[in-house]
Amino acid sequence: MKKASLKRAESVAFCGLAIALLTVGAWISIPLGPVPFTLQIMVLVFVVTLFPAREALCSVFGYLLLGALGVPVFAGMKGGLASIVGPTGGFLVGFGVGAVAAVLLFRIWREPSGAAARFVRASCGAAALLASSYACGWLQLMALTGMGPAAAFAAGIAPFIVLDVIKVAVGVALARTIAQAVPALRVVHARKQA
Repeated sequence: MKKASLKRAESVAFCGLAIALLTVGAWISIPLGPVPFTLQIMVLVFVVTLFPAREALCSVFGYLLLGALGVPVFAGMKGGLASIVGPTGGFLVGFGVGAVAAVLLFRIWREPSGAAARFVRASCGAAALLASSYACGWLQLMALTGMGPAAAFAAGIAPFIVLDVIKVAVGVALARTIAQAVPALRVVHARKQA
């Protein structure tokens, strides 16, 4: 009984920390056209790569739910359903879709023993997450603004590709480093593979 309570408390702590990190990542925002530059992708990759599947998904969907309910957790300290159903809201929806895609990839592709192979696996999950976010954001931007595919790509995705690849690499590297540096997280990763 005590062990189950401790595990629940650990899960709640992971989720709370992840939601706080996602919020701070969103608040670091630089406007670049219709879609602002934020650190959300880096933090999202970090969370999905580091935390167990259940905690990662609860964190991402908890973050999206808080934002949809009006808590100012999104870029520009915004919140509300309008942020999700607006022209750039598809990128937020893509966070949820991408987190699910990454978790499914991680479930299918068990964590290998070599460090290089683990990095490749984490990078593939992060790429799936980023591609999902881009696809959802691109489609919603086209649907709500009337932009053509090329114009929506040029406005909502092209300016961010290089920066997002860098953020993904940093997020993966941070997750791998922290997982090795913090003994409690090594135990979590061992449980994930059991």
